[in-house]
Amino acid sequence: MDFRFNFFIDENENNEADNHDKMDLQPRSPKNTQESKEKSKGTAESVAGSSPRLGTDKHQDETPSKKKFCLKAAKEHKIPEDPNKILENKVMERVSDLYYVNMSVVEMMCLDGADKEGIVSKSVSSRSDLIPGVYEGGLKIWECTFDLIDYLSEAEIQFTNKTVLDLGCGAGLLGIVALRGKAEKVHFQDYNSTVIDEITLPNAVANCVSEGNRMGSGDDRKTSKPPSKRPKKATCLPDALAKCRFFSGEWSQVSQLLLSSNKPFSKYDIILTSETTYNPDYYSALHDTLAQLLDKKGRVYLAGKSYYFGVGGGIYLFEKFIEERNVFRTSIVKTIDKGLQRCIMEITFKDSS
Repeated sequence: MDFRFNFFIDENENNEADNHDKMDLQPRSPKNTQESKEKSKGTAESVAGSSPRLGTDKHQDETPSKKKFCLKAAKEHKIPEDPNKILENKVMERVSDLYYVNMSVVEMMCLDGADKEGIVSKSVSSRSDLIPGVYEGGLKIWECTFDLIDYLSEAEIQFTNKTVLDLGCGAGLLGIVALRGKAEKVHFQDYNSTVIDEITLPNAVANCVSEGNRMGSGDDRKTSKPPSKRPKKATCLPDALAKCRFFSGEWSQVSQLLLSSNKPFSKYDIILTSETTYNPDYYSALHDTLAQLLDKKGRVYLAGKSYYFGVGGGIYLFEKFIEERNVFRTSIVKTIDKGLQRCIMEITFKDSS
């Protein structure tokens, strides 16, 4: 299997869902019923995984407290001196004026040897979007990502001069929104190194293309025009990419790497995270990571489903977990009742005031 694609912007958004389904080699979990969304969100639905993060049936029968997962070591991924090389053999698509690699093409290239972790072949063979401790769903763009993007715009969350972490970033769209909002620093973290190398980094580079001045304020996404279909070359803004760092590994390992590094590190003013509350086994690590990395006056914006079938987690269960730890205060700032209920939760330290 041999695929060779040049950097390519697909502007025919109406065909994105059909193209994606035809090329998707990874079997999907059963989907929950979706009610129709507003016309402006139609494209987002076509690329968002509408199903919760499911494991195979055997995960439903296991007792969560008895599961043991290895801790994947943390690693920082360097940005190549020539960022254009990251976009070689990538097909780019567009939603809400955000650019992202075609996931199906990435999956096929990974099956052809680009995936050192082997997470794509393992996901295909297990017929699962989730293999705890091996693959944590980063090859999909899950719908709560777009819920949080919408909320950040509606609530006029300010990123100017802020340090931001996109935790469990996957495609990295949340961090890219912060980068557009003139954040001072944006860090991206995902469990799998393959996700960072093949998806997150290319997406960050593609959204730094200088044509059309797309790295402006968040409001630009409503009015900016798409670049030419086949740009001669992606010219990235050095100052934008210089603000970014990319990490893979388990949360506690990444926290340890950041806090013990010789490089200057300041805690985050804002942490953005979507669909990270699906597995109760991870709640302690997630809570402790937020506690260790968030600035005392910082805020977390977390998007998630009310319940994840198959693995048993949900945003309200995590909210209860937080209350029992008595470190943070929480507030559900938005609820989306269309289809399976989804929420946006704001988290701050109790002593932040």
